[in-house]
Amino acid sequence: MQLPELNFEDTFDLQIKRDKDRFFIYDLVRKNWLLLTPEEWVRQHWEHYFHVKKRRNLSSLILEKKLELNGTTKRIDLLVTEKTVPKILVECKAPKIKLTQKTFEQTARYNSIIGAEEIILSNGLHHVYAKFSDNHYVFSRFEE
Repeated sequence: MQLPELNFEDTFDLQIKRDKDRFFIYDLVRKNWLLLTPEEWVRQHWEHYFHVKKRRNLSSLILEKKLELNGTTKRIDLLVTEKTVPKILVECKAPKIKLTQKTFEQTARYNSIIGAEEIILSNGLHHVYAKFSDNHYVFSRFEE
């Protein structure tokens, strides 16, 4: 399986295995092998980024949490918490998906329920970072 090199300063020791014609990646938080999709490739990089580089405990990382939005069930990709308080909401897209105003607005709608202080929208190649302050988002350069 050809996986794109993503735009992260560090490289991470991601465990990948093959079963017949399918590939799987090991998830540290869920302690399980997951089907390796392009979006999962990005999510696992963020999971490792927060755990390895930012030294966050695995228990502070919440993956694919369900939330109710306008009567439909949605799932967030990754939520970083501090003492159970939502801090950073990370929405992951496959590397071929462009990050647009529309995709950011989707993430902001999710965050209207979650209430995290910061949002990262990423396709692994590009990262959009915004902090919620005074009832609006302030965009800035993502610093690793």
